[in-house]
Amino acid sequence: MSAKAEPKPRLGMVAVAGPGLLLAATGVGGGDLATGSIVGSLLGTAVLWAVVVGAFLKYVVTEGLARWQLATGETFLEGVVHRLGPAVIVVFLPFLLLWSFFVGSAQMSACGIALHAIFPFFETPERGKIVFGMASSLVGIGLVLKGGYRLFEQVMRVCIGIMFVTVVLTAVMLWPGTGEVLAGLFVPRIPDAGGTGLIWTIALIGGIGGTLTVLSYGYWLREEGRSNPEDLWICRIDLGAGYTMTAVFGIGMIIVGSTIEVSGQGTTLLVTLSDRLGELIGPVGKWLFLLGAWGAVFSSLLGVWQSVPYLFADCWGLLRQRAHHAELEPIAVDTRALPYRIYLAVLGIVPMIGLFWGFRDVQRLYTVTGALFFPFLALALLIMTGRAAWIGAAFKTRPAGLVTLIAILAFFCWVGLLEAMGRI
Repeated sequence: MSAKAEPKPRLGMVAVAGPGLLLAATGVGGGDLATGSIVGSLLGTAVLWAVVVGAFLKYVVTEGLARWQLATGETFLEGVVHRLGPAVIVVFLPFLLLWSFFVGSAQMSACGIALHAIFPFFETPERGKIVFGMASSLVGIGLVLKGGYRLFEQVMRVCIGIMFVTVVLTAVMLWPGTGEVLAGLFVPRIPDAGGTGLIWTIALIGGIGGTLTVLSYGYWLREEGRSNPEDLWICRIDLGAGYTMTAVFGIGMIIVGSTIEVSGQGTTLLVTLSDRLGELIGPVGKWLFLLGAWGAVFSSLLGVWQSVPYLFADCWGLLRQRAHHAELEPIAVDTRALPYRIYLAVLGIVPMIGLFWGFRDVQRLYTVTGALFFPFLALALLIMTGRAAWIGAAFKTRPAGLVTLIAILAFFCWVGLLEAMGRI
């Protein structure tokens, strides 16, 4: 976002739903592809309800972030530092650096695997993952630097369209029956699956959508010119559309996984999955799925590359204010300034080291760090949006919302513990 001019809010349904759809595309990546297909293969359509629950939990959290920002004019990071003290940045920055390395490696690996499945030019999937992963990262950096937010938004819409249409079409081609799908959505149950059913269901609920990337929503609101409390209703529609798309994608992946036996892991999983889909629904279905998989993983990489540098630049500006003993105030992040661009380069280049590791290991480290962050986010929202003196009586979280946030806090503490123990 340029610091020179304040953008004017855009009208039209596509513009209204823009940031929410960007958030959905960024949050749905290689991990969702793998988890959805594996859970579908193991548990079938019985756990479709878990996808809806996971999307709803993320909606509640992100709506709280938007409500805070529109009511106070501060992003979540600015609000935490202003209300809870600058020591938060000292803790958050090392975590951001660690998470950035793992998420960067995971995004590159997923893109490399998807492109190797489409263009198997290399002798081994591992080599294809490395070369295509590096190329995807460099293309992502170039797109973010070239056109800023507007070009990013346009490219993401193309990727979102490919991802959504092709995965939904694949699921429709493999449709297990309307009655079975409705039962999975509205009759919650967890199959035993050899004692692993509960663990995989928890992983599905906790993994749907993004983790740290939900903080990006506030910066995209600024890019869209949404800064008034009256814009909250637009954000709720926007987020509803985004997380509905997230849920539909997750449901589609479970349906795809439920029709076949998923085997393999890491670089072989996507190739094996697409080959078996080809046996079931022919080459057209196979290539539809591969295009959708590529749209999912590349849009996720591009979303992370564009959004995560905002977090670093915001932290940098807050630290500079503190160092100069200036009054803490909201900062308009300039995407043309050095803090944003340097972190973009670091995010897109340093994690290339992780391409030489196993995809499963990188994906696990990424999910662990993300799962550990979410309880702190839910706790901070409970504190910040629960106090009328901070957010205003009109925007204070109501009792039902507080109960939901407490449930989210407890759930993600449980998920983080299971992740840390290696149970998920």
